Amino acid sequence: MNAQKQTRRPLAGLIRAAEVPALVAVPAAMAALAAAGVSASAGITLVMVALALALMLAGYEASRPALRQLMPTAVLAALAAAGRVLFAPLPDVKPVSAIAIVAGAALGRRSGFVVGALAALLSNFFFGQGPWTPWQMYAWGLVGYVGGVLGERGLLSRSPALYGWGLLSGLVYGLILNGYHVLGYVQPLTWPAVLAACAASLPLDVTHGVATAAFLAAIWLPWGRAIRRVVAKYDL
Repeated sequence: MNAQKQTRRPLAGLIRAAEVPALVAVPAAMAALAAAGVSASAGITLVMVALALALMLAGYEASRPALRQLMPTAVLAALAAAGRVLFAPLPDVKPVSAIAIVAGAALGRRSGFVVGALAALLSNFFFGQGPWTPWQMYAWGLVGYVGGVLGERGLLSRSPALYGWGLLSGLVYGLILNGYHVLGYVQPLTWPAVLAACAASLPLDVTHGVATAAFLAAIWLPWGRAIRRVVAKYDL
């Protein structure tokens, strides 16, 4: 048993060290492929995003969370998925990003990623699974992960940072999904075509960001207080 624990510790450390490079590699590769004019490269980027997801989820598993640590993450992921389904009639008005940010700030960056990723996966059993699912998992996971990083540094206690990331997260999510669409389906791949695709989705991305900031205004204090109480009570 002790040998297994000693073996897992360096592995967990390696995975932890690779988290940020893996997350950054996806948008960096997308930008490089777009700049090089490589069209129909959805397969390449899909492999990269799948590897990033696998690494992040493996990192969460390698941290060996106890059942009492898993429960808040699972509950928040389920709430985010249910909220996305509930707000289905309102395009891009979704609570997923806000809940992922709260989870990241209160439970840690990895929990924030897992909440965002699982919310996308679970809710797509209602909306439909497809090649877009890993991208949505990555994008919402990234939103929660960055929320966790900002929370660890105490920045989200300041309203401008909290609502600023809420607003910006909608644009980040949209940019990632636009990249998936452009690299996979826009031919020929030219900068005017890229800009046209991004411009067409900009109103929806802004709506997503504004809605996220509004959801944060509603849930940040009560949900954050409740989660921190659970964390303190059960020493999570």
